[in-house]
Amino acid sequence: MKISKLILAAAAVLGASTSSGAFAIDLYIDTKTKQIYGEPGSDRQPIGNFERAERAPSNNTTPASEAERTGQSTSGDRSARLKEKAERAQLVGKIESIEERVKESEKQLKLDKNGLQFETADKNFKFKIGGRIHTDYTHSSNDNFFFRNGTPIQANDGAELRRGRLEFAGTFFKDWDFKSQIDFADNSVGVKDMFISYRGLDFAKVNVGHQKQPFSRELQESSNDLMFMERSLMNVLNAPLVDRAIGLNVSHSGKNWTGQVGLFGESIDPNNNSIDESWGTSSRVTFAPINEKTKVVHLGVAGNYRKPSGSGQLFGPANGVRFRHETSHLTNLFPIDSSTIGNIEDIKMLGLEASGVYGPFSAGGEYTHSWIGRSNGLDSLSFDGWYGEAAWTLTGESRNYKEGKFHRVEPTQNFSFSKGGWGAWELAARVAGVDMNDGAFRAGEMKNFTAAVNWYVNSNIRFMFNYDKILEIKDSPLVTASGGKPSGLNTFMFRSQIAF
Repeated sequence: MKISKLILAAAAVLGASTSSGAFAIDLYIDTKTKQIYGEPGSDRQPIGNFERAERAPSNNTTPASEAERTGQSTSGDRSARLKEKAERAQLVGKIESIEERVKESEKQLKLDKNGLQFETADKNFKFKIGGRIHTDYTHSSNDNFFFRNGTPIQANDGAELRRGRLEFAGTFFKDWDFKSQIDFADNSVGVKDMFISYRGLDFAKVNVGHQKQPFSRELQESSNDLMFMERSLMNVLNAPLVDRAIGLNVSHSGKNWTGQVGLFGESIDPNNNSIDESWGTSSRVTFAPINEKTKVVHLGVAGNYRKPSGSGQLFGPANGVRFRHETSHLTNLFPIDSSTIGNIEDIKMLGLEASGVYGPFSAGGEYTHSWIGRSNGLDSLSFDGWYGEAAWTLTGESRNYKEGKFHRVEPTQNFSFSKGGWGAWELAARVAGVDMNDGAFRAGEMKNFTAAVNWYVNSNIRFMFNYDKILEIKDSPLVTASGGKPSGLNTFMFRSQIAF
């Protein structure tokens, strides 16, 4: 029942004249069920005090309609009618006030595709509860490999909870924000984003805490929005160095551009050795010369400089970095693996981005180059990685773009048997590569191909199917039983996703 009908019912009760006396009553509205009660209780909000006044019975036996017709109405009748009209007008005013208060309360508490949200009337304080569940299944073929030391290993087939996160976000005193993400994947508790922000400056927003470092569009974008279940081979170079870390990030954006710069330490994992933690600085700038709803051209450049733990000291592998690629999160199969690279003096990185959207079509790519300076007379190393991707939304929707990042497709019509909608369907393909061979240092070189079919049931639910194949590989630590390369490895992945 709508609230207006409930209020009108209450008005009818109050306006009834079945009693000979006048009385006042306090009314309460249940904020959850919207029912009206005559006594206080849990979740009941007072809406006012209402008084019913009886009209005195007339001694004139002539019916009112007849008296009015014949001009015989008394001054007492007129006075009673005027009093009744005034009471009704007062009651209508109170009803309208109740409706406004109910509408305001509905604005302050809502549940939609963005999760459960609360806010005060002045919008100075806000709170949101969200989350995501990614459940994956993986199957691999041609995976009968062995490590170089002869220990047999193969890609695991099976299912896992890839991500299971709760997100809490909010605003205090209008200018202060916070975000906290807790992840329950791998049957353990981990921290993802956990930072506070200040938005009171006209020229920048400041984040302090555990957050993503500003480098690489692919790394910046949420796993809820990526076209593929896992990030590309290029991320082999990025993830160990420019993923989440504790630090300070300053950012600003306009309609067609964004800029960020930050100073960071290491991730939230505890430091269990006596070596000082590493530190680094990252920055990213993006520009979109075309930024329309269905047409986007995106360009970006990023840089990173990092001093590893104990750099400049003779600690060997203790201050090292390891780069490797796993065929899926479920597996323990790594076709390329640098092992731990020690004696690192510093690391410099450059990232280039270019992407575009034209109606239902999108395409893009990135390139990362890393220069690893080494101490104790060891030669410096130079690695690079890249990817190129393209997608077509069969149902005609365009990918969303905002502040230098692309977001998942939102279907024009949600899937529904009764209403006939089929959601949004997307086809995507990607080719990627990484090269960690430099001179005598041979950590591996690899290229792979990934195809995806994505079904966006609605704004919150998505089903994904991925196929991944190793196209080319050199200097892999894995060999087949017959001594061959793992270039024939096929990986099939399926995901069910809900995000809010």
